[in-house]
Amino acid sequence: MRYVEEFRDPKAAKVLLAEIEKVTNEIGATKEKPVHIMEICGGHTHAIFRYGLDRLTPEGIEFIHGPGCPVCVLPMSRVDECVEIAELENVIFTTFGDAMRVPGTRKSLLQAKADGADIRMVYSPLDALELARRNPDREVVFFGLGFETTTPSTALSIQQAAREGLNNFSIFCNHITVPEPIKALLDDPHMVLDGFVGPGHVSMVIGVHPYDFIAEDYGKPLVVAGFEPLDLLQSVLMVLRQIRDGRAEIENQYARIVPEHGNPVSIAAMADVYQRRPSFEWRGLGEIDASGLRIRDQYKAFDAEEKFGIGYAAGPRNVQEPEGCECGAVMTGRIKPTACPQFGKGCTPEMPLGALMVSSEGACAAYWQYGGRRAVEAAE
Repeated sequence: MRYVEEFRDPKAAKVLLAEIEKVTNEIGATKEKPVHIMEICGGHTHAIFRYGLDRLTPEGIEFIHGPGCPVCVLPMSRVDECVEIAELENVIFTTFGDAMRVPGTRKSLLQAKADGADIRMVYSPLDALELARRNPDREVVFFGLGFETTTPSTALSIQQAAREGLNNFSIFCNHITVPEPIKALLDDPHMVLDGFVGPGHVSMVIGVHPYDFIAEDYGKPLVVAGFEPLDLLQSVLMVLRQIRDGRAEIENQYARIVPEHGNPVSIAAMADVYQRRPSFEWRGLGEIDASGLRIRDQYKAFDAEEKFGIGYAAGPRNVQEPEGCECGAVMTGRIKPTACPQFGKGCTPEMPLGALMVSSEGACAAYWQYGGRRAVEAAE
């Protein structure tokens, strides 16, 4: 714990909190007229609630929870397509565990597994590759899900499958990118955003420059942040200082992990295997131009959409949210999770209605787990 504890030091936190309060007052932010800071990543949302940072920081700061949970932004139509592939004869469908309980319109993957589909939880696409090697007479499909953080691993798996000629292996590609939905939010006239805490894991892959447009075109500050409480407090302070000083820059608080220009090996693998789709559907945000990735034609033998004629290969599909489910509004920061009429009533971790209550990075799950009295009162 030696290297973790230094980022959780209460004395250092008090110093940062005092400086945050000072700068918040200098800006003139109050509870009635707060500074709106969006933490893009769901991991940051959970850290904020786990360590009570939303309560320790001044009332003049309002955290807006962004669309940075890949499971949460997945539209129900794509969950339906996962189930459709998984229920095909001779298919072994593999996925990370947090996608198992996300509801589709008919059922979740967990329910499909209970109904007899061969669905297996894996820790890596390499596990799926190994299943393909051991089961040459069956089709092994991996649910490729996530932002730029997980995209390189599926790209490298496809390259490896191509080298080995594993034609019974494919990816159901749902990889998405972070900068495009931020632009969509900034273009939304109903959104009030004064600055951003940027995603640490994604930035470890892509670096900091893909966010330059946020400062240059929209005049908003962004600070790439780590995930420990002192990381987040320092990042919030850096955002506040930019606002106070009238600056709009892309800064990197997480420099111990995030290189300025990202990881060149990962970026090269992604460029080799993937190309941008014209658009991709996001839960709560609709279709966003160039925000999703598809597998290039040279690797289409490993593209589950092409192989099974499902998904965007079969044409766009749009599925309505369940009645009363406000996942979209929560995801875009328009309401807090506790304002959803289903929170704690029709939607709980045991019986989720929306993905935000399922995922380990979901805002509703964070409120439920760490929200204390606020979550209890909302559920009553």
